[in-house]
Amino acid sequence: MTTPKELRYSKDHEWVKVEGNKATIGITEFAQSELGDIVFVELPEVDDEISAGEPFGSVESVKTVSELYAPISGKVVEVNEDLNDDPQFVNESPYEKAWMITVELSDASQVEELMTAQQYEEMINQD
Repeated sequence: MTTPKELRYSKDHEWVKVEGNKATIGITEFAQSELGDIVFVELPEVDDEISAGEPFGSVESVKTVSELYAPISGKVVEVNEDLNDDPQFVNESPYEKAWMITVELSDASQVEELMTAQQYEEMINQD
């Protein structure tokens, strides 16, 4: 299982890649493996505000529908429209093709509250 070291992670299995005042968000390889084959992804619109800890969308697999929880707060500036036609990217490439949204951070200090790759691996290995 891959856990890129340059990313930060939430307890809800979202990853965050910070570049300047923007952060790209997706779900982890662990999360997609637990969900199974992803058949639909529902994401917010550009200019929507998301709040840390609150749902911002959902992923539907053949097994279940799971909420996506915002790991940080901010304004959505980009949405991965490719997931509308190709939701299987979440299974095939959770860290590259299946990024979900990019937000403009409203509070950059929230990033520090997220787990490092090592902390995330420790959490999932406890389950």
